[in-house]
Amino acid sequence: MTRRILICATQVPFVRGGAEYLVEGLRDALRERGHQVDVVALPFQWHPVARIPESALAWRMLDMSQINGQPIDLVIATKFPSYLVRHPRKLVWLVHQHRQAYDWYGTELSDFSGSPADRSVRDQIMRMDERGMHECLARYTISQNVSNRLKRFNGIDSIPLYPPSRYADQLHAGPYGDYILSSARLDRAKRLDLLLEAMARTRLPVRVIFAGAGPDRERLEGLAARLGLAERACFRGFVPDNELVQLYGGARAVYYAPIDEDYGFATVEAFGAARPMITTDDSGGVLEFVRHEQNGLIVRPDPAQIALALDALSADAALAERLGRAGQPLVRSISWDRVTTALLSH
Repeated sequence: MTRRILICATQVPFVRGGAEYLVEGLRDALRERGHQVDVVALPFQWHPVARIPESALAWRMLDMSQINGQPIDLVIATKFPSYLVRHPRKLVWLVHQHRQAYDWYGTELSDFSGSPADRSVRDQIMRMDERGMHECLARYTISQNVSNRLKRFNGIDSIPLYPPSRYADQLHAGPYGDYILSSARLDRAKRLDLLLEAMARTRLPVRVIFAGAGPDRERLEGLAARLGLAERACFRGFVPDNELVQLYGGARAVYYAPIDEDYGFATVEAFGAARPMITTDDSGGVLEFVRHEQNGLIVRPDPAQIALALDALSADAALAERLGRAGQPLVRSISWDRVTTALLSH
């Protein structure tokens, strides 16, 4: 039976990343299964903090039960505050909540101060999340890590449902080349400065290709220059999909060590290309896949420890291949068929 489905997405203008790719992938997967599907996206502003409730109110004012007299059968919300939309058959596939008000609160990654006004906004966000989530027919998340946060902060249960990479059908295992790949967005939360500081401590002249764009590029390039890494750290910026697939297929390993990541497409993409992962023991959702010395190397978030991991894999292509190929089976079961079957069961 064909259903009319709306996917509700939050869009930060001029920013594209994993959440946007997830929404587009879900849209296309549902359309391939014969459903009428469209995406409703509203802009989101998190700065200043006082503006956040306005974005939430914009979603709350939307009643999506019908559009121009035509009923909508199902609404699938994703990020905060899209799950505040009104619809009798609403479910959520949660990418993440507004992390500045939750696990990042009180850290340098959050722009919430300790002022009474900011605390009031944080309280409002928590109340809105709890109300919006409880209105949903079902609550899914993109990882166990996101589910754990939702339970810890809001006392709400949910089911992890892993999204596949948009490159899943294109990734392939090529030769184990002479570079480490970082495909992460150039953002402070991805902690690419740790990688650069580790490169300055390696025994071997480890080379890294940074295939990503983001607001932290200037700072990172400056750090690379100060550390004398100009010849070894290559900042490619945004690269086309086919080029990124080739970079995965020819890398010696993939570095991805964000702070408490929600999920981490880089992980499943690395394993899809049979590349071992280098990550840290506080990287969050990444650790749902990576096993130390089985399909990657997990170290403390310390440049000296990361340097040892970089040297170990750079010196031994056979080790890189053994670890990388061990990761492939873990991602084969992650598919749009599994995702759509779960979401459409309601």
